[in-house]
Amino acid sequence: MIREHPARQARSKFMVGKYEIIAQPIPGSAHMLRYTVFFKGARIGAMASVPTESDCRFLENPPPVPPVKPFQVFYRPGRPKKGSQPPSHADRNLGNSTHEELPAGLAIPAPEKSVD
Repeated sequence: MIREHPARQARSKFMVGKYEIIAQPIPGSAHMLRYTVFFKGARIGAMASVPTESDCRFLENPPPVPPVKPFQVFYRPGRPKKGSQPPSHADRNLGNSTHEELPAGLAIPAPEKSVD
């Protein structure tokens, strides 16, 4: 069963402070509106929600954005630096000893039981 959509909302025009707002239906949507903001006849932006005067001021004069810093290829955390010597066998096994590497006959203390 194909349902027909109710009549779409008509375009509307209103002012927010010194900014002219034109609300028109978003294509493909039955209820959402696109609010296009104009200042002195020039389009300065559009929003999907009703803009406030603060939003319009932001669209008219956005704050400066710092330039994007490029990725620094020479910073590679976790990798050895160029020209460094590979770690020796003793250095590689220093912090990660396994059960097989323990010397034979080593006494492992049993956990103490507390008497309450």
